[in-house]
Amino acid sequence: MKFVLNEGVGRWHLLSGKTIFEGWQSMGKWASGYFGVYSLIWGFVYGAAGTSSCALAMSAMIPAIPLWAWAVIHGIAGFALTWSGRFRLFERSMNILVGLMFITVVGSAVLVLPKLSGLWHTAVPDLPKGSLLYALGLIGGVGGSITMASYGYWIQENGWKDRSYVPTMRYDSAIAYIVTAIFTLSLLVLGAALLYGTDASISGEQGLVSFASIMGNEIHPAARWLFLLGFWSASFTSVVGVWNGVSYLFADFIRNMRKSSVDKEKLNQTKAFRFYVFWLTFPPMLLHFIGKPVGLIIAYGALGALFMPFLAITLLWLLNSKKELPEEGRNHWLSNLFLTLCLVLFVILAINELRNTFS
Repeated sequence: MKFVLNEGVGRWHLLSGKTIFEGWQSMGKWASGYFGVYSLIWGFVYGAAGTSSCALAMSAMIPAIPLWAWAVIHGIAGFALTWSGRFRLFERSMNILVGLMFITVVGSAVLVLPKLSGLWHTAVPDLPKGSLLYALGLIGGVGGSITMASYGYWIQENGWKDRSYVPTMRYDSAIAYIVTAIFTLSLLVLGAALLYGTDASISGEQGLVSFASIMGNEIHPAARWLFLLGFWSASFTSVVGVWNGVSYLFADFIRNMRKSSVDKEKLNQTKAFRFYVFWLTFPPMLLHFIGKPVGLIIAYGALGALFMPFLAITLLWLLNSKKELPEEGRNHWLSNLFLTLCLVLFVILAINELRNTFS
């Protein structure tokens, strides 16, 4: 599902020569207005949620420093890596973090494989009664939400500008989602090996610490650190990715609203880009003193769910537009089918997330 959306964003940038925000603006004021309001509310919540997730991991490794202090430290670290707008610095940082995340979590999963003897039947996909919405929540939470719309700006930074780069873009996107899938499956393997058939349950702020402790007791003390390091790197990639990617989107929003002459290839040098990096970093620090990091992450998930149907319906519109794209660049029936399926699933997810948030 996420690959289809990501590929759609990349294909729009390459074939139309326009940014995704320019596409939204062509659809009318409702689309650009929705993004403008949404980005400010979502950014305020995510600024606290993303750094809280990093803080949970670091607090488990180094508990001497309070959770709120770790959250503040990670916000400032994300700010330092993205404020200058230097794309190569951002790209190198992400490559290192993703590599660390992949090696530690997949390595941990490999360590527990011997414990899966007799449990391979649990690998058969199954949806027990009442679990469909949890499955939709997993679809909504894994592999990005609003940051997928940023993909075109990263394509732009790499100098990919025309139809000839469509196969390269698809390969790049496919590799990203294959890595994401392996990472996610590794977490499921860890859960099956260490929790299935036991009375142990994990939840809330202490769930991460409890699960890491189980790993340390069942495998080796070093396994606890491996898992926590992987969890931290996964969380911090999300922070750095959002601080950079969504700031491009916001800067493009301001450029178009003001009808500015700023070159779209220099969005990361604008005041609007830096304002949004600031917005993600400092105002959300107030939320850390609420003391409910998991609650913040759930609130972010609910807001994130509201963006997915918006992205799906706008891509359906733009990628079938005779006005914007040549015939050979427009959607085939298979792309339309998957985007429609995305739309239906994410509308269900959004309704469920909102119901759970306010109930």
